[in-house]
Amino acid sequence: MEGCGYGEFSLGLHQRLLGRRIPLDGTIELTYRCPLQCSFCYNRVPTVDAAAQRQELSFEEHRRILDEIAGAGCLWLLYTGGEVFAREDFLDIYTYAQQKGLLVSIFTNGTLITPETADHLAKWVPFSIEVTLYGVTRKTYERITGVPGSFENCLRGIHLLKERNLPLKLKTMAVSPNRHEIWEMKRFVQQDLGLEFRFDGTINPGIDRSRRPLDFRLSPEQIVELDVLDPARIQAWEDFVRRFNGPVHTAGCDEMYHCGGGINSFSINPHGKLSLCVLSQADTYDLRKGTFSDGWSNFLLNVRRRKMRKMTKCVECGIKSMCGMCPANGELEQGDPESPVDFLCRVAHLRSYVLDMPVLPHGECAYCQGGERYEDMRSAAAFLKSKARRSTDNNSEDTEILTVCGAS
Repeated sequence: MEGCGYGEFSLGLHQRLLGRRIPLDGTIELTYRCPLQCSFCYNRVPTVDAAAQRQELSFEEHRRILDEIAGAGCLWLLYTGGEVFAREDFLDIYTYAQQKGLLVSIFTNGTLITPETADHLAKWVPFSIEVTLYGVTRKTYERITGVPGSFENCLRGIHLLKERNLPLKLKTMAVSPNRHEIWEMKRFVQQDLGLEFRFDGTINPGIDRSRRPLDFRLSPEQIVELDVLDPARIQAWEDFVRRFNGPVHTAGCDEMYHCGGGINSFSINPHGKLSLCVLSQADTYDLRKGTFSDGWSNFLLNVRRRKMRKMTKCVECGIKSMCGMCPANGELEQGDPESPVDFLCRVAHLRSYVLDMPVLPHGECAYCQGGERYEDMRSAAAFLKSKARRSTDNNSEDTEILTVCGAS
């Protein structure tokens, strides 16, 4: 699975573009098919699945859609999957997007990269390429991917891209099977390869709302522990808080959505369904039956205008930007776009207490002062801050698994 792109760009920008809806930032899921079978992936379809392949947009349909999105003002385009190189015509599609003047990024697992592929990308240089590295050892990597030989294939792809000086970054999903290798992955990527590295502990249910991927999700305590053990990550969060602090629903705003989806960004799935983002599949427009212009100007506008139906603790929460709660996450985890996701709430509050950030009252919340889990949360935050100090002072490599506040 490869996730959403350009999140930092989208967050908050829609406030400046209200009234000027321009589809600047697009994501196209090229295929759900992939040669890997990662257990936590939100869509797991084998590369050889002929039925899935027949449902995908054709090359000509991609050309038509690229014509339309470029004409509508799209500038940044992300190709993701599945695995984009599972499509034999991906480079043809990609090159056409480049010819339209789009700034194209690629998310890939790197296992299908060949010298010929890398040469083509060197000729038509993308804006960026992000390769997901699931582990720094074969054992861990292939425990996650379920495919023998995939570790070597991934490393080969990385080196092919690096040798051509392409704009390459590496990342990983921090999950229970690779948590013990996060720091070694970071050292390997930054020191041995000389590349940028990032990780993310956000795991979502499947797009069919299957909860199986959540079996591999770290606990909130483990996620925030990864923050506090990395001074650069803590600094990034502190900078983020200074920029995005306070309720995301501004005064007088009663709309359900508060992201850039439908304002400056959009997503298209492998079957040609246009939506606000890759996670939101509740409301889609079929581009095989209509135009991008109609889908953007009318359908997505009506989705964006949807009003809140109820007041929840999320509406006035000043740290909501730190938790990622949105209608898409509510749909996937709760079956309701407006129902708070407890896991995300725990992460946001714990992170705030670790950063010594005040959390103002925002309705009935178990993790705020006076709530039934508040003291547990404060104890967990104190433990994590102490652990961060010990790590800094003693260069500790303690890997103790937290058991406070419901950690698993």
